[in-house]
Amino acid sequence: MRQKHFRAVEATHEPWPLAQRPGFLIRRLHQIHVALFQQACAEFEVTPLQYSLLSALAARKTADQTTLAADIALDRTTTTGALKRLEARHLVERPVNAEDRRARLCRLTKAGAHLLAKIEGAARSAHEATLQGLSARERTQFVAMMQRIVAQNANQDTEAPSLE
Repeated sequence: MRQKHFRAVEATHEPWPLAQRPGFLIRRLHQIHVALFQQACAEFEVTPLQYSLLSALAARKTADQTTLAADIALDRTTTTGALKRLEARHLVERPVNAEDRRARLCRLTKAGAHLLAKIEGAARSAHEATLQGLSARERTQFVAMMQRIVAQNANQDTEAPSLE
């Protein structure tokens, strides 16, 4: 009986084309943006994630790694790895927090602030190129819709769920 029901459901199943799936389109758009960002910002040797961290630090001046991870909606491990790479390039400092020896306080170095100022135009160009096929009005609407979706799902954990 179960197999009969399964075959009936299977026979009426209409495939859902990838090009109509929001998740697929969002992932493709992200891939496209990363490629455009890398093209526009290649000379700076900074990833979009690193750019986000530098921008967040510029806005906050000083922040612990957990706060920065929350700012850019990433897990702490990935954030810490990116910060270590930026520190190795002398773009950020990560001294141990005197008040909490388990934490590190991060801040831009002069070189980091200088690089951020230099990359800003190219990074903005990459963002503009990502939305190139949209009119100014559509860009505003699209960004507003994305902001609304993100806000409505803000409680979703950025860490990968355990499969155990």
